[in-house]
Amino acid sequence: MPSAPEDFWSPALEVPFNYEFKERYGAISRVPGHDGTECFTWDSGLWNWAEHFRYRWRRLREIRSAIDENEGGLEAFSRAYNRFGLNRGERDGKKGIWYREWAPGAKALALIGEFNNWQPKDNHWAFKNSYGVWELFLPDGPDGTPALPHRSKVKCRLESADGQWVERIPAWIKWATQEWNEIQFNGVYWDPPEVGAPGEIAPDKRYSFKYPRPPRPRSLRIYECHVGMSSQEPKVNSYLEFRRDVLPRVRALGYNAIQIMAIQEHAYYGSFGYHVTNFFAPSSRFGTPEELRALIDEAHRMGLLVLMDIVHSHASKNTQDGINMFDGTDAMYFHGGPRGYHWMWDSRCFNYGNWETLRFLLSNCRYWMDEFKFDGFRFDGVTSMMYHHHGLSYTFTGNYEEYFGLNTDVDAVVYLMLVNNLLHDLFPSCVTVGEDVSGMPAFCRPWHEGGVGFDYRLHMAVADKWVEVLRSPDDHSWDMGAITHTLTNRRYAEACVGYAESHDQALVGDKTIAFWLMDKEMYGHMSVPGHGPASSIVDRGIALHKMIRLITLALGGESYLNFMGNEFGHPEWIDFPRDNSYDPSTGQLIPGNGGSMDKCRRRWDLVDSPTLKYRWMNAFDAAMMHLDKAFGFQGAPHSHISRTDSSDKMVVCERGDLVFVFNFHPTKSYTDYRVGCNASGPYKVVLSSDEEVFGGFRNVSKEAAVTFVATPAPHDNRPFSFLVYAPSRTVVVYAPAGWCDPAADRKPHGIPGLAVRDLGPYFAR
Repeated sequence: MPSAPEDFWSPALEVPFNYEFKERYGAISRVPGHDGTECFTWDSGLWNWAEHFRYRWRRLREIRSAIDENEGGLEAFSRAYNRFGLNRGERDGKKGIWYREWAPGAKALALIGEFNNWQPKDNHWAFKNSYGVWELFLPDGPDGTPALPHRSKVKCRLESADGQWVERIPAWIKWATQEWNEIQFNGVYWDPPEVGAPGEIAPDKRYSFKYPRPPRPRSLRIYECHVGMSSQEPKVNSYLEFRRDVLPRVRALGYNAIQIMAIQEHAYYGSFGYHVTNFFAPSSRFGTPEELRALIDEAHRMGLLVLMDIVHSHASKNTQDGINMFDGTDAMYFHGGPRGYHWMWDSRCFNYGNWETLRFLLSNCRYWMDEFKFDGFRFDGVTSMMYHHHGLSYTFTGNYEEYFGLNTDVDAVVYLMLVNNLLHDLFPSCVTVGEDVSGMPAFCRPWHEGGVGFDYRLHMAVADKWVEVLRSPDDHSWDMGAITHTLTNRRYAEACVGYAESHDQALVGDKTIAFWLMDKEMYGHMSVPGHGPASSIVDRGIALHKMIRLITLALGGESYLNFMGNEFGHPEWIDFPRDNSYDPSTGQLIPGNGGSMDKCRRRWDLVDSPTLKYRWMNAFDAAMMHLDKAFGFQGAPHSHISRTDSSDKMVVCERGDLVFVFNFHPTKSYTDYRVGCNASGPYKVVLSSDEEVFGGFRNVSKEAAVTFVATPAPHDNRPFSFLVYAPSRTVVVYAPAGWCDPAADRKPHGIPGLAVRDLGPYFAR
């Protein structure tokens, strides 16, 4: 018998002793012979913009053809991290280390570091080929000792285009560190001298992956997280501490994927990882590359996909630690002049039409998948990439000329098509999610149809809608039709990841849903009865927190996302340690916090306390996730909203086999309320937000074991209906009675408050 519910619902993967995972690649497919309009099958309105699609399809074909002819194909082109930067190799039969760097504007370039006391010798100067690539070979010593010891610090010293001598971290560096008493980062040559046994974590041994990638799930339940701020203590947490302490929480909650932020090295911690300086280096603040590999392998053992929040929309303008002005020119990897500067983000914009930029970024995606076994990516800031105006001060109304006119950066769109081509062909189980607020048509249609190729678009309008609703001081003004319209307003045949809130709403300057609902009351009225004073504001807040999240899960997309800690209503915002700064777009002073890390952590002690109400929201989140595991309603083809009544404040909807009844009214409860449904037969309560374990009042509970029989009494344009009791500020989910067991949560594998018999009819992780 499993020792914990997660052992039953999310059994850990077992492999033979000393098993080592080996990647199995798919083949790069040819570009189909059509004209790029195959995706119009899903939207005939696109025919008015056929020439735009044909043009970008021709560009894709031309680039793929050029890569095939000149680079040996996309597969070889995307492995440039094995050639550029610092890599083991040979020259004339002699083993050693190659250093290659594209720096076409540089006049001279040498490698410096601890190995030569930061002063280049004659044989440490590189030679420049006709393509602007500098090459240097450092042979091993007579005894086979590498010229660069593992963990040794390195930089390149170059004469820039304007004659200045500067020092740079190699653009393809695979680790970069900052000493406690230094401001600048240094590149580090990372090449562990030994290979560990599969699954072994040992200093200076290369980690060998033991567990295969989990199969791609029918829908994602994503736990968005940040390693550094995942500790309960005010400190920078590590990969191994996250592996030990946070992954088990995610598994127990029932999520099937984690999305890790801030992996690519960023000199400024307060950027949340979005001002990347070293694209191929996992952040050294959290540990070594091998420790990140161990984290990912452990997640795979638990059956969790690991998505990386990758930033290819812009780069840090930092010239000392990053790739900006690397060779003294501003148009190396980026656009030159004003076009290459993002005024709101104070960062550099890539030139996606540049050959070496394509090599750099495509190889970067391949590198993280290949070397670290990530299962896919959430691409940040895609709207900024796809339009020359970056989406700034621009309102998208849905008119197609906004997407396919002169505002569109076709080079960027073609890059996104290429990267989706690469990832989905080489790694068939790969998942890509694009952060696009514009609603670009065909964004989530496959690249080989002429679409952009993403699997999912982040449904960003939902979180904005909840903020708009929660700003209202009057619960009676909530418009049920407007809420459900926003939740379901997405393009046909293009999947979305819905979320009520992400990290954006948790940052200082914004407010989480819990904070909107309860604000300062959270600091004095979160004790359970018998341990502190009650608060009607907190009662309201907890009730609506549960309802908002479940209606978003039920209607907001084909997958779901939650940010770390928000599942239990974390009471503090996120405020990274920072000094005073200025907003680059307005020049306004932004006061710092004196470098404090007090608000840059997660208070797990609050949710773990049996005397605080945070555990109620956490328990409900786990029940929601496991309900989807059991019934697969997020990925179910059947979805219908039968009632949105703003007077009664009622929403009744179906997803898969389930019927959801939401009563958002602040005071009114309804007896014998008729709800329509698609199927006849007996139903029972499978989940109620009014269970005691969720902080409810048990007005509707699975424990009553009431059977509700749907009869052929048409209602709300549904063929069948049944009568229910709908308490105020409560959501109740009804399921076919045969799959309900009121005593399920009293069994060893039971999920508190959830009445699913066994694993449900459509169980999948």
